[in-house]
Amino acid sequence: MKSSAKIFYGVTVFLAVMTVIYILATKHVSDTGSIEGLEWAGATGLVLATLLTLMLGAYFHFTERRIDILPEDWEEAEIEDGAGMLGFFSPGSIWPFVMTVAVALMGYGIAFMAYWLIVLGAVVLIWAGTMLNLQYGLPREKH
Repeated sequence: MKSSAKIFYGVTVFLAVMTVIYILATKHVSDTGSIEGLEWAGATGLVLATLLTLMLGAYFHFTERRIDILPEDWEEAEIEDGAGMLGFFSPGSIWPFVMTVAVALMGYGIAFMAYWLIVLGAVVLIWAGTMLNLQYGLPREKH
């Protein structure tokens, strides 16, 4: 197993233990020992964080099995072994900004319970995400 998966699995175990401790502590502090005494916001956040780190750990576990050894997993690696091209990153794309505006529209729609604004933001977000993925597959005059 590679280092990234190990890190996320370790964080998952830590968050799982902290979630159990948090749930038991908030039920113990409350007057009733029943489910009504549970503090839902913190418990839900910790459970979701645990599941997120588990999902990322599983993703890294499955993808890192298919690639060669990385410099960070090799004990005798030098700094220059990790040099080189890391990937292609678009230098001047407008679509991340459009996606940010769409998420802001959805946030304002949720804050003011304006359903039309939520729908508008969702449509713009889907459109911008599609254009972000297709920006180098379409001819220049199409975008």
